[in-house]
Amino acid sequence: MIDRVQGYYGFTRVPFGRDLAPSMLHQQISHREAAARIAWCINNRAIGEVGAGKTVALKGAVSSLDPARFTVIYQPNPEVGMRGLYDRIVTSLGGTPKYQSAALPAQASAALAAEVDERGRTPAVVIDESHLLDHHELDAIRMLTNYDMDSTTPFAVWLIGQPTLRKRMKHGVWAALDQRISISYQMPTMTKEETASYIKHHLTIAGRSDPLFSDDAVDLIHLTSRGLPRSVNNIALQSLIAAFADEKSIVDESSTRLAITKTHATE
Repeated sequence: MIDRVQGYYGFTRVPFGRDLAPSMLHQQISHREAAARIAWCINNRAIGEVGAGKTVALKGAVSSLDPARFTVIYQPNPEVGMRGLYDRIVTSLGGTPKYQSAALPAQASAALAAEVDERGRTPAVVIDESHLLDHHELDAIRMLTNYDMDSTTPFAVWLIGQPTLRKRMKHGVWAALDQRISISYQMPTMTKEETASYIKHHLTIAGRSDPLFSDDAVDLIHLTSRGLPRSVNNIALQSLIAAFADEKSIVDESSTRLAITKTHATE
């Protein structure tokens, strides 16, 4: 179906996808602000957190880093637990994780320090979907930042997650980690104008620079998605499919309304 939609509308690639190079991402002022904060945190080996709309900011910040000076260690799934994170750190830095779980934290800490001391590169540990971490995992991350009698930290940490992460961090049980966070940034949702620009941008990089969505369809997408990029992507793509099924040359409000009904029915 997607291939047929792509051919019908003359797209050179499927629009509203996630597999975009950093230079192809739609950036708003808030993304640039978040990317600047992430870059500052990495440069200063600090701990930071950022909420919804994080992907664009993260990709922008990482793409701006000099690979000769920084090593990014990205953990996309925190549900693998701390053993999974320790394994990722050690293997990303060229080591072989120890079999004994009790020895892994020290091995990961030593590998992070060696990256700075021996190779002159600052590691940046980025943990996505951090709102899924439990208390013990968050505390283990705090302990990982202890180094040289807690006088310095040889790497940066970014906790990337949904807004619920910030609410949880304010609870007393996470106070020790919260006090170490240098920067906290909550990405605002897109305005109606930004949603329209976002849709236009994705259509343009897919090969259509002319208007393909009617104004009322864009307004409905913004209203339903509440300006959240991932939701905009889902509704816009389903709207294209609905318009294609009716052999329409323009995605109008009725196509979008049908798409929203089907999208919400599957949630």
